[in-house]
Amino acid sequence: MAMLVAGMAALGGCITVNAPEEPIVIELNVNIRQEVIYRLAEDAGNTIDQNADIF
Repeated sequence: MAMLVAGMAALGGCITVNAPEEPIVIELNVNIRQEVIYRLAEDAGNTIDQNADIF
């Protein structure tokens, strides 16, 4: 067990982490077109049902 701890301590000093020079960019392109069209279609269907005599 002591050898395992000593080995981990020896390897722990070898790891270095450097921050990137440029910022990390995460692009979130969300497509909401389908939901909007669905809601408009549902609303139009409800309007036609409520005003059947007009159409």
